[in-house]
Amino acid sequence: MQTLSQLFTDITRKKQTEEEKEEPSYSMLGGCSGFVFFWLALAIPFLVYGSNTLFFLLYTWPFFIALMPISVLIGIAFSMLFSGSVWKTVPLTGLVVIGMFWTVFSFLSGW
Repeated sequence: MQTLSQLFTDITRKKQTEEEKEEPSYSMLGGCSGFVFFWLALAIPFLVYGSNTLFFLLYTWPFFIALMPISVLIGIAFSMLFSGSVWKTVPLTGLVVIGMFWTVFSFLSGW
């Protein structure tokens, strides 16, 4: 038979174990991968077209800056969807972010 102090001790221990259970942070991997792929996608037009891209981006920079939070959110969404699986999150985030960036670049440049 339990005494009152043992009962309170058991109740507080159960609450601590329930509160200590934390979910893993899947959003960190996705956010970082989206951010990195945004900057890699920004570098691709410079590699393809050279320094003339700088003059093009001088007038169209708001469109590309608007893609940065979208890229981070895409990475977070894929990371949450695949439960933090690096092998699925990183390639799909890279493919979608680079494709999105290249689509905006193509529409703005008239290709």
